[in-house]
Amino acid sequence: MNLDYFKNWPDYWKQLQSVLLDPKVDEAALEASLREARKKMPLPVLWLLGKTQAGKTSIIRALTGNETAEIGNGFQPCTRHSRFYDCPGEAPVVRFLDTRGLGEIAYDPSDDIQYCESQAHLLLAVMKVADMQQAPVFEVLKTIRQRHPEWPLLMVQTSLHELYAQESQHIVPWPYGEDPLPQSIPDELRRALLAQRAAFGKLPGSAPISWVAVDLTLAEDGFEPVNYGLEALWQAIELLLPLGLQHQLTSEQGVRDLYAQTAHQHIVGYSMTAAGLGALPVVDLVAVSTVQAKLLHGLATLYGQRWDKRAITEFLALVGAGIASGYVMRMVGRAVTKIIPFFGQTVGAVWGASASGASTYALGKAAVYFFTRRKDGLNVDPDTLRRIYAEALESGASLLKERLRGK
Repeated sequence: MNLDYFKNWPDYWKQLQSVLLDPKVDEAALEASLREARKKMPLPVLWLLGKTQAGKTSIIRALTGNETAEIGNGFQPCTRHSRFYDCPGEAPVVRFLDTRGLGEIAYDPSDDIQYCESQAHLLLAVMKVADMQQAPVFEVLKTIRQRHPEWPLLMVQTSLHELYAQESQHIVPWPYGEDPLPQSIPDELRRALLAQRAAFGKLPGSAPISWVAVDLTLAEDGFEPVNYGLEALWQAIELLLPLGLQHQLTSEQGVRDLYAQTAHQHIVGYSMTAAGLGALPVVDLVAVSTVQAKLLHGLATLYGQRWDKRAITEFLALVGAGIASGYVMRMVGRAVTKIIPFFGQTVGAVWGASASGASTYALGKAAVYFFTRRKDGLNVDPDTLRRIYAEALESGASLLKERLRGK
């Protein structure tokens, strides 16, 4: 692969038009390409381990912003007693592994632990701060750390409010990162936090053990904010697994619209998939275009918009006229230079990955603007749409850079 990819940019655009307007794809060939692409952009796996009702699902909800993340709704079995949860489902950004609650009667976690060890990139041990009976969790972590003394460990203490005085609320600002813990924390809660930390400080292993205290509740529970300590949890994850996951799972700062949040995760997921396709020795334009077409169809469904020939033609006409402009190409060039040091492959592969991933991200962001305006009954401004596309090329490459930094 070489820089001719960009000399043939019009061919890419024609291919996208063809796939959108006349979708005929060899599904077997596409799946084979996707399997190879996933090797280029492996999925980070967060392994959550703890007793039943420790708060593992609440953590997944808070990190992904998906309030419907329930066992049986999106979770799939990966062993007899463990499940995985991909977010988002079809083109995931991250995978969560959830083991059955430790300490349950007649449950031997050995097989599950062995499988999860082979998959995980980061281990999060979760425990209720009011539950001092954590021996089953300690024993499993002891075994894991004996086999992998170099693995860092993130310990998450949950359900802080269970040890609040009656009618008490969260302490603001969040004080649980201070050492020593401040006197403003209720005595019973502070003693429980310290007791758990002292007990697990005896674990073997040379890698550090990080502690975060969170209280992830529902609105009806009456505590504000509902995701108390979430930013500290994100900071701990990013420190131990520097892939930029927070940026990939949460939409632009200040955006609180559920549509935008969900759309952002899908855009990033499909962009990572397209980047993997672009990094293959010979870029399969049909596969890249098919991935982009799936993204656009999914966004249309999300926003409740018709994605028929008329809508497709309108969108392509609006954004396509400026695709090959010198300004857009300069943005692509700037985007590529951001990630060359991180990819560890030939420059040609980097260009292919960046072009495929960043252009997918840009198409998605342009489509969000297009569908939002149509949903609200407003006209789509061509200049605004093309500016969004051009700017998203560069921000899409920044996402790739964050992911590739941690490879």
